[in-house]
Amino acid sequence: MQIACAVAAWASLSLPLSAAPTEPENCPGLIASRDTLFARAALRQDEVGLTFVGHATFLIETPQGVRIATDYSDGTRPPVPPDVATMNKAHSTHFSYRPDPGIKHVLKGWDPAGGPAYHDLTVQDVRIRSVSTNIRSYGGATEYDGNSIFVFETSQLCIAHLGHLHHTLSPEHLKKLGRIDVLLVPVDGGYTLETFDMMEVLRAINASLMIPMHFFGPSTLNRFLSSAREHFPVEFSNTAAITLSRAALPKTPKILVLPGH
Repeated sequence: MQIACAVAAWASLSLPLSAAPTEPENCPGLIASRDTLFARAALRQDEVGLTFVGHATFLIETPQGVRIATDYSDGTRPPVPPDVATMNKAHSTHFSYRPDPGIKHVLKGWDPAGGPAYHDLTVQDVRIRSVSTNIRSYGGATEYDGNSIFVFETSQLCIAHLGHLHHTLSPEHLKKLGRIDVLLVPVDGGYTLETFDMMEVLRAINASLMIPMHFFGPSTLNRFLSSAREHFPVEFSNTAAITLSRAALPKTPKILVLPGH
């Protein structure tokens, strides 16, 4: 079913630390400076802006005007420099060697020194944390901790970006993720996780709203949606930019397709 996705349609989803590797507090976490006045806000305190820029890149905007670009790369960037950029390692379409120098926080989803990346950062009214997963190398071997699922907590919402996920999630992964309200899902079915296994991930996380990304045209998307419809209703947005709020989350899990690829 087509939806206009006016601000009211998905309007009205809130939440938001860098620290040593202790067990992170799961969503909801710290919300910083709730009463601080913000100059750039076109959003209410309970709203979050989400725009599908393309491939695996979304622009997330908080009520206090913090801009975050997910899987920021040299080829896919939002039209304005974000305050925070997250990246993943699997391919160059998910990271940048030359991020815009105006970006205050560049968060790599892998640790160049080895081992899992660990991020738990609060920027104004958003908390950003990471959960490490593995990737396949070009030769097919397992490269441990090459991907991170980034979780963004703001305005009582927990938004998770699966990055370049290559395997299903263990109970430990799910415990670290905590409650997820909005899930950004790679749906290519090959470069990342095979569609059957991705359905297992979606059912395990059980987010209220799931938004596909990382597809290469209608045929790839439709292959995913044909499987997804066996488990979830599917709707289409007329616009790549939507406004989220916790109050307007679907009552049961749903997939929303934004224009682009």
